[in-house]
Amino acid sequence: MLNEKDIQQIAEKGISRELFLEQINRFQNGFPQLQIEKPATGNDGIMVPGDTETDQKVSLYDRNAGDYVIQKFVPASGAATRMFKDVFVWRDLLMAGVGSKELLEDNKEAARFFENIRKNAFWEDLKVIMDKDDLDADHLLESANYLPILDYLLFDAGLEYASLPKALIAFHRYDGQIRTAMEEQLVEGAFYAADRKGVVRIHFTLSPEHTGKFEHLLMRVREKYENRYSVKYEVNWSMQKSATDTIAVGTDNLPFRERDGSLLFRPGGHGALIRNLQDLEADIIFIKNIDNVVPDHLKQETIRWKKGLGGILIELMEESYRWLKQMDESTLSINDYKEALKFASDRLNIDTSRFPGEPGEGQPALYNALDRPIRVCGMVKNEGEPGGGPFWIKDPDGIRSLQIVEMSQINMDDPTQRELVAQATHFNPVDLVCCIKNHKGEVHDLQRFVDPETGFISHKSKDGKDLKALELPGLWNGAMAKWNTVFVEVPLITFNPVKTINDLLRPEHQSK
Repeated sequence: MLNEKDIQQIAEKGISRELFLEQINRFQNGFPQLQIEKPATGNDGIMVPGDTETDQKVSLYDRNAGDYVIQKFVPASGAATRMFKDVFVWRDLLMAGVGSKELLEDNKEAARFFENIRKNAFWEDLKVIMDKDDLDADHLLESANYLPILDYLLFDAGLEYASLPKALIAFHRYDGQIRTAMEEQLVEGAFYAADRKGVVRIHFTLSPEHTGKFEHLLMRVREKYENRYSVKYEVNWSMQKSATDTIAVGTDNLPFRERDGSLLFRPGGHGALIRNLQDLEADIIFIKNIDNVVPDHLKQETIRWKKGLGGILIELMEESYRWLKQMDESTLSINDYKEALKFASDRLNIDTSRFPGEPGEGQPALYNALDRPIRVCGMVKNEGEPGGGPFWIKDPDGIRSLQIVEMSQINMDDPTQRELVAQATHFNPVDLVCCIKNHKGEVHDLQRFVDPETGFISHKSKDGKDLKALELPGLWNGAMAKWNTVFVEVPLITFNPVKTINDLLRPEHQSK
């Protein structure tokens, strides 16, 4: 299967030969699908705090957060290709000779886009850059000459949005000024991620080709926001590690080769970012996707619930640490053991049903169960938005746990599993706060808590040939499968992703 050049290519990526062969075997044998026991629902796997309890958690966070190093972790890799998928379709139709009137009649989203394009934060910048080439964007729009507008929106002569990451795209407008998604993350962080000295630490994951433009924008705006919010930003970034790329194969499950004969490796999906998360040294880490931001007049609820989730994490983290330290000191009485078991079961959703009843026998199992990373995940009531959901599952050994499950991980041909999915009440908005350190202040080896059986295989094509790609266990799915997990219901207003260009026209992304 492999020649000397292949072996050298694999080694240069930092991938062991054993891992390479394991990936090939995955294509041949596939991944097992998860067995859902039931959906996690309000007060059965998902905390539903009332206003008073939420205010208490917020106050707890405000009092104690300054004792910890806090950091935001924002996945922002990749170009915003999917965001502009519809725009490319409209452009192709216009290029093929479809008239503007016909385009708008046959495509409601195209009609919505062009009728409201002036409401987009990028419109003024688009006009300016087109004016430099003696093109009047307003006149072109009014005369339904849409093709030049799309070209300048997408390509190098204009805003080149088709090749930029979402982080660098203008999302919101404020009194003539615009803010990109990255800037909104900076502003948001100032309200809940600052330490006692006013330092706000934010870590972005980027693609190598975007780092130059990202750094240029950061240098241009950092001081403005530091002065406005009386903070200091420590912003850094990392790229997906080459060793997390995965081999692609053809339909015959043999390595797919480029035209020059080299092996084709592809990024392993957002699950690869568990390696980037591993490198952080913070005590409390907020994780949120780059596109889930809102203008200032809607930020208050987001800030409140971020602090609320943070307060819950601090409570769980400190109690876990207390029990672990007592076990280190061999001071756990029978009553202490029972209380610690109750905490593990009731607060951390750990299946303690098989733990021995006496401290001497049960302490190793309890210690192992508590000595793990902790994540507190916001969950939103399902109102039709796509996304993985919170479920109770049983592993092959019959141990119950809470997991965020994607539909691709479920056997939807099984009527029982399909019915359980239909009963789900919440979905995952990727809104979590976590602790990756143990009670001694050491960062856990996060690879120990990945479930390698939770990846999946996707079907792609390259150079006109079909191929299969291997996706690593997702960052908040299988990559965190063995973390201690708590789900908390958060309001829908805290979830405002931008998946398509027209999502920016939603009221949640418009100026007040």
